[in-house]
Amino acid sequence: MDVQNEFPVSVRDIRISDPCVLPVPELGRYFICARQFDPNRFPEVERGPYFYAMESPDLIHWSRPYRIFEKPADFWADLDYWAPEMHAYKGKYYIFSSFRAAGKYRRCQALVSDSPRGPFAPVRNEPVTPEGWHCLDGTLYVDKKDRPWMVFCHEWLQVGDGQVCAIPLSDDLGEAVGDPIILFRATDAPWRKDAAGIVTDGPWLYRTKLGTLLMQWSSFSSDGGYTVGCARSLSGEIQGPWIQDPDPVYAMDGAHSMLFMTFEGQLVMSLHCPNTPAEKRMLLFEMEEKNDRLYTVNEITGNWYNAIGGKGDRYRYRETITEEPVFSHIGKPFGGR
Repeated sequence: MDVQNEFPVSVRDIRISDPCVLPVPELGRYFICARQFDPNRFPEVERGPYFYAMESPDLIHWSRPYRIFEKPADFWADLDYWAPEMHAYKGKYYIFSSFRAAGKYRRCQALVSDSPRGPFAPVRNEPVTPEGWHCLDGTLYVDKKDRPWMVFCHEWLQVGDGQVCAIPLSDDLGEAVGDPIILFRATDAPWRKDAAGIVTDGPWLYRTKLGTLLMQWSSFSSDGGYTVGCARSLSGEIQGPWIQDPDPVYAMDGAHSMLFMTFEGQLVMSLHCPNTPAEKRMLLFEMEEKNDRLYTVNEITGNWYNAIGGKGDRYRYRETITEEPVFSHIGKPFGGR
């Protein structure tokens, strides 16, 4: 494989919000998707009701973006298209995202394809989240009984104290088959910032080796800017009750995190940092699971070097980093086998 020619884009040059990485072992590729990649670097990426994907064999070298979804003429929404997440489920691939039509609330639903490379199409021409609710950041969770759920945020813009909620889904992920439940609110977290509007963003579910159900989610902390926190379910299932860890996972103006396993078996957290639109980068952290908690070990890409924000802003470097990304437990350039 000619990595440099097939995958000419360095992870350090990808400007992206809310990066969600899907490993696809049978293809030997990692995928990310977004509505918009840097238009100056990628003039082929049009700003419109589309999603684009990039793929990589090693998380460091990436393809140029290519289109995987274009709004059908009769699709109900043509605005927002925020925070798309690609998931594999029962032999198909799904994108969960937030959509809006002019004069309507933002709501979440799924698109489906037989391939992570698309083309994707709406599962249904209607949203999943409740009518009359202003929502965002839907994600997929499958419970111990193999039942799918959408976990999402009920917007602080509508309710003041942002909520993280869940709603059960049909087997094709196209419609709700029960009522929504409120799992917790932003003010439950001791680290969150006191403000008139209290944000909940970017929920992501993870079950530890001891069976504890964790949820990473994001808000704003008093001195760290955009921040990742962690909640844990006392019942071990989505219904909770949920308790908040007292300290955040990451609090240097980077958040909307998710977790995935590399092909080599290393747990990795991705997020964007800083939370300034023109400067956002994807950061990838090796994670350690210890005593039923998750800890960061090392930031792989080097993007923190220039992109760290919040309370870390004054420590960031202004020159360009030239070190090669290294994966600690392999001890050689990241992705090496």
